[in-house]
Amino acid sequence: MADFDMIYEVNEVDGGDNSATISDSNYTIVVPDSVLIRGAGNFTVFGLSNKFDTEFPQALSAKVAPEEFAASMKRINGVLKKTLPMNMKWLLCGCLCCCCTLGCSMWPVVCLTKRTQHLIEKVLDWENSHLYHKLGLHWKLAKQRSDSNSMTEYVLLLEFIPKIPIHRPD
Repeated sequence: MADFDMIYEVNEVDGGDNSATISDSNYTIVVPDSVLIRGAGNFTVFGLSNKFDTEFPQALSAKVAPEEFAASMKRINGVLKKTLPMNMKWLLCGCLCCCCTLGCSMWPVVCLTKRTQHLIEKVLDWENSHLYHKLGLHWKLAKQRSDSNSMTEYVLLLEFIPKIPIHRPD
């Protein structure tokens, strides 16, 4: 109630315009770094590994239960387990027929890989809407350049959503 009656200092600007100044130094929002989950599979098709690492990151120890994280990773890896063997078969078929078709036999692999990416994004959206947004987290499938070589790979990012301070004045 004491803040309601508080009078802010009014500064005179060159044009005589009166404006209230409020210091924003007390309202800094600190967001931790994103948690990065890399692919840990045996093979990779167009940057998408056949499974992601299921080890529980220490950065999530106070945010998410290890069982919930394991269930989420099981769903994501289930999608990859179901779709990537078919992508691999089409990739081998496309490589064998590449000379005869002038590269057009690679289009099914590209389309199936995009379909797999969309399926993973759908799973991540479901996870976000049912659990992770309530905990202040957001799953995202992102491209990242590999450290060891110049290849690009898909990784899972678990970003922290900054909490909006509702006590901050407009």
